[in-house]
Amino acid sequence: AQLVESGGGLVQPGGSLTLSCVASRFRISNYYMSWYRQAPGKERETVAGITSGGGSTYYRDSVKGRFTISRDNGKNTVSLQMINLKPEDTATYYCKASMSGGVWGQGTQVTVSS
Repeated sequence: AQLVESGGGLVQPGGSLTLSCVASRFRISNYYMSWYRQAPGKERETVAGITSGGGSTYYRDSVKGRFTISRDNGKNTVSLQMINLKPEDTATYYCKASMSGGVWGQGTQVTVSS
């Protein structure tokens, strides 16, 4: 099982990015999927999550109203749309599949700076 994130980059405050996570060698349709982030010197934290069918989502308070998680089970992909980005959103963002033992991607860097 493998997850590969993409879409990170450097963006100015107030800007937008959309992260993508593509799964291979397994089907995401069976699993809760989530995005985490980790800033330098800080612990990894949950950003957003989505149930297997997409009917329910979770967001940490600091990103509510700015981030949107979605999934396309047919394309085996999970996305994180981020708007109105703030410097405190700067981190490496990771995708995770909640299967036994968990499957993590390698991460994609998001830097919000002027």
